[in-house]
Amino acid sequence: MLGLMVTPAFSPAKCGPRQVITASTNNFPSFLPKEVENIKDLFARKLATRIERLPVLFAENCVMSSCVKPSKQRKGTPVVLLHGFDSSCLEWRYTYPMLEEAGLETWAVDILGWGFSDLGELPSCDVTSKRDHLYQLWKSYINRPMILVGPSLGAAVAIDFAANHPETVKKLILIDASVYGEGTGNLATLSRVMAYAGVKLLKSVPLRLFVNVLAFNSLSLSTSLDWMKVGRLHCLYPWWEDATVNFMVSGGYDVRSQIEKVKQRTLIIWGEDDQIISNKFAVRLHCELPNAIIRQIPDCGHIPHVEKPQSVAKLIMEFVKEDSLKEMRYVS
Repeated sequence: MLGLMVTPAFSPAKCGPRQVITASTNNFPSFLPKEVENIKDLFARKLATRIERLPVLFAENCVMSSCVKPSKQRKGTPVVLLHGFDSSCLEWRYTYPMLEEAGLETWAVDILGWGFSDLGELPSCDVTSKRDHLYQLWKSYINRPMILVGPSLGAAVAIDFAANHPETVKKLILIDASVYGEGTGNLATLSRVMAYAGVKLLKSVPLRLFVNVLAFNSLSLSTSLDWMKVGRLHCLYPWWEDATVNFMVSGGYDVRSQIEKVKQRTLIIWGEDDQIISNKFAVRLHCELPNAIIRQIPDCGHIPHVEKPQSVAKLIMEFVKEDSLKEMRYVS
């Protein structure tokens, strides 16, 4: 693709002479599916141009792992944004620019098995592998206690990560958290033929449009169609079905027993009109986490950082800066 730039990058040991692949201002990285050109959402298009693949040594392989890096390293605590089930960093297309403009060092990271990483040599995509991959990415490129943000199933990823690597997480932010499920349940017992059939359905346009109806309060048809293109872009990779089936049959996330182990200060954000996960679970989670506060967003569905990005960005910024505000009040 025209405008492609290849820049040298730090590579963890054994990753070999890999290079970070980025794109120039007006072009998409060559590794993105060509269908990215069909997306009209300007915020999605702009964030897509910033997606990079970084070499991460994982399970004795070097996985070129997709993310959006901060434009520059800053002094404060880094904010690391995860995404929901079968999604990508493009989920943060509206909120990411606001956080960056506010001066936060912000990363949007794709969870192993989803997003835009190169999985041509498919590693395991079970819970342990997703956790280990995120840890190696953190260790290689961030390596400071972070504020970890997990929406929907990304909240389960965040809780699992914080419980297993508490030294890496200073604070947690959980958004419309999907943390009370029993993993993938009966889906884990499906035959591979049935599992692949289910995954093909998951990628289908009608199902993706139906999910938009559930996830958001009200969308025009044109917007819903465009957001569907954003949401399923990563599904167009040839390895997506294998990675998703691998996760499905592994049993998925069941973090119910880990919730009380999370000692970090936690902000719970919830859309009051969530039709996928009732906000009653927000109250339950608030009660079970030992050090949490809760904020609900009115007139908002399951994905507040897409539907109400200004509200989410404001809540995140306030939560990030609460420690410095306390110090200022103490000094004064």
